[in-house]
This record gives sequence, structure tokens and C-alpha cells, in this order.
Amino acid sequence: MVAADDREVQFREFVAARSAALLRLAYLVSGDTNLAEDLLQTTLTRTYLAWRRLDGIDSLDAYTRRVLLNTATSWWRRRWRGERPTPQVPERPVSDQSDQMAERDAMWRLLGRLPARQRAVLVLRYYEDLSEADIAAELGLSVGTVKSHASRALAALRSHLGDDPAPVTRTEVAR
Repeated sequence: MVAADDREVQFREFVAARSAALLRLAYLVSGDTNLAEDLLQTTLTRTYLAWRRLDGIDSLDAYTRRVLLNTATSWWRRRWRGERPTPQVPERPVSDQSDQMAERDAMWRLLGRLPARQRAVLVLRYYEDLSEADIAAELGLSVGTVKSHASRALAALRSHLGDDPAPVTRTEVAR
């Protein structure tokens, strides 16, 4: 049996080693920096509360990712979808990479429109580079369901972007 002090040290080491990657995953799933930090904090709290039971678990990373994704899905289902105030941005010419930022922003908004499970499947597949079988195990779904979520999500993104695979332009983002 592991002593309480040893468990706390193990948990601190786990957080130090994995929190940056978990924060990136939380950001990719949520699309918002502040929400990602809240999501990570909640995930780590829930993992800490279950830490004693996790002593014999093979993959703490998989368990923690699953807690994060389930929490994100739960928050997404309960989320208020009303208006959000945004700061007014002055219109000034910019000589930086604004076209790339506009394209990235348009893609994030499109990803944000997807249901939580479809977004989670895309993030795990294309960012975390997990196989369909790993994603199915991670989300508690069948491999066929993972494939259909991925297919539907990609089809939705394609339909919003149109048939032309050219990058999104600044005028399209302004719409």
C-alpha cells in the first residue's frame, strides 16, 4: 500500500510532467484559453480525488484525457449559447500574418460549431495522432461510431468551406 505522502508526491510529479500537454488538449477541445485553463483545473481536481483508486491503472494519461473530454462534453451540453461581448478592434492596416490568423480563426469557429463528440474525435485523431481504435477506447465508443463522427465532422467542415479547397480569405471570415 502506498502512503498518502507518496501518493501526493506521485500526483505532483504527474501534474508537472503532463499539465502542459493536457492544457494544449483542453485548448484544442474548447477553443478558448480561459475555458481551457478551467477545464484543466477541473480535470486535475477530479483526477486527484480519484488518485487513490488509480494506483493500479495502466495509463494515467488515458484516464486523465478521458476525464478532460467528458468534462468538456458536459460543459458544452450545458453551455449558454447567447451573445458574447467582444472588444472593438480598430481597423488598421496590418503587415503581419493576418491572412493566416484569419484562416486559423475561421477554422476554429467552424470547429466550435461541431458537436462536442465530433470535435473531440477530430482533435484526438489529427492533433493527438491517436488511431480510431484508441479514440474509440478513449471515448467509450465503437470504432464505427468514431469513423462516422469523423466523417460527419469533416463533411460539415467541407460544406462550410465549400467545394474549393483553397484557403479561407479575409472577406469570407468577415461574414
